[in-house]
Amino acid sequence: MDFKTYPDREMMMMALADRIASQLRTTLSHEGRATLSVPGGTTPGPVFDILSDLDLDWKNIAVVLNDERWVPLSSPRSNTALLKERLLINKAADARLLQLYVNAPDPDERLDALSDNLRPNLPISVLLLGMGTDMHTASLFPGADKLTEALSDDAPELMALRAEAAGEPRITMTARVLKDAMYTHILITGDEKRKAIEAAQSLPVEKAPVKCVLSNATVHWAQ
Repeated sequence: MDFKTYPDREMMMMALADRIASQLRTTLSHEGRATLSVPGGTTPGPVFDILSDLDLDWKNIAVVLNDERWVPLSSPRSNTALLKERLLINKAADARLLQLYVNAPDPDERLDALSDNLRPNLPISVLLLGMGTDMHTASLFPGADKLTEALSDDAPELMALRAEAAGEPRITMTARVLKDAMYTHILITGDEKRKAIEAAQSLPVEKAPVKCVLSNATVHWAQ
């Protein structure tokens, strides 16, 4: 784990956006295409704002969430809706969104189709993750109903998980997909999350799912 500390959040967001853009350009120059995977929630919003206005070959970049709540885009809890508002605008409007939600009562009904759409865009070129104070990342929550399977090396690309802390059912990338990313970044703020990610290094991965990606990750932290 490479731990980077910043004097304030604004500087961190700017530096992280620049790092992600540079890695996307490198991937595009070698591969002709790139996949960017990002978290939901409001914390990465400033990174999205910066990226959305950068000169990148967006038409050859696929953007996909790490995970999604199984709610319609009209819901205020939809990560997809937030992504469309903050990242897939301005110059980044040319990027291709890989959906992790379709209109269906149960995520298990659509896993195969969503996985088929994701698979040709793997491995992830640049992965940006968040982390909760419970040390979950994506929707790999401690205590989730299928966590052991989602952490295994032979897991499918996507799984539907349910956990008390998650609220709604979630669809999430599994640990295998997250670990295969070419570049991995974790964005956290505040003392509580810093202590949590430090503790995760010495805990079993079932208790601290973020541990599955720590060995290859750069952690970006500001107060």
